[in-house]
Amino acid sequence: FFMRYSSLLMSAVLASGLNCTAVLAQDKIPVIASFSILGDLVHQIGGEHVSVTTLVAANGDAHVYQPTPQDTIRLTKSKLFVVNGLGFEGWMERLVSASHYKGKVITASTGIQPLAFAGEEDEHHEEKGNHDEDAHQHTGLDPHAWHSIPNTIRYVHNIADGLSQIDPAHKGDYQSNAANYVQQLEQLDKSLLQEFSALPAEKRKMITSHDAFGYLSHRYQITTIAPQGVSTESEASASDVAKIIKQIRKEQIKALFVENISDPRLMQQISKETGIQPGKPLFSDALSDEKGPASTYLDMMRYNTEQILAALKQ
Repeated sequence: FFMRYSSLLMSAVLASGLNCTAVLAQDKIPVIASFSILGDLVHQIGGEHVSVTTLVAANGDAHVYQPTPQDTIRLTKSKLFVVNGLGFEGWMERLVSASHYKGKVITASTGIQPLAFAGEEDEHHEEKGNHDEDAHQHTGLDPHAWHSIPNTIRYVHNIADGLSQIDPAHKGDYQSNAANYVQQLEQLDKSLLQEFSALPAEKRKMITSHDAFGYLSHRYQITTIAPQGVSTESEASASDVAKIIKQIRKEQIKALFVENISDPRLMQQISKETGIQPGKPLFSDALSDEKGPASTYLDMMRYNTEQILAALKQ
């Protein structure tokens, strides 16, 4: 009886040990990303070692986002909070304060050279100073830095370093994943530089809903006009719209785009006045859902630039 009991006890201990090992193997670092584009970058670098939750989901608008009580709970359980910075998440500090978050915060844009907005927003819009305190904060710097691939490479290194700090056991995997991903980014950037530079400068002009593509325009030398300004909250004035319509006709601009997060009515008005048919919606501040054409950052950049190039070649 004693030997049988000992055998059963040993089997139970071994089974328990195996179960503990399985549980440990399934343990993933809980990471919160502020919006879908960052969520994908964290997933690409963290791989099997991380569990990523995105606050502003696919097709969501971070400009007007309001954190929920559930977000507060999610943040308290995470070990790393990845944000864009540059004033993009105007609601971020209040969320961190409300949750008493004690984990690590990584600002993905750290180390990049930010662009200033093309013009002072007050010169372009009738509504001034009426934004909610948690709305997109206009710091004078353009926060949409991920639309330049070299900037995104900096994002990738910052995220890899952040993951390595909170999970040094898997530092090698994070750095290796980052290096592999950077190679893909560099290849795409090289290809896009060649394609855009092949176009005459006078054809590299486009209209977008809001001023989210400054970094892409700077990288590939495109002139971009955005009636809605830097934030989807802003409203273009009637005089602004009239000036843009006049400029479109004068310069014979052929490329006009709405965005996945923007109200299309303004661009539809411009389209009607100029006779230009809008291209397929671009993805500016959010990825598409999994069924869409831009469910990852790389897919988003390929899709957006494919649409822009096709329109500019008209």
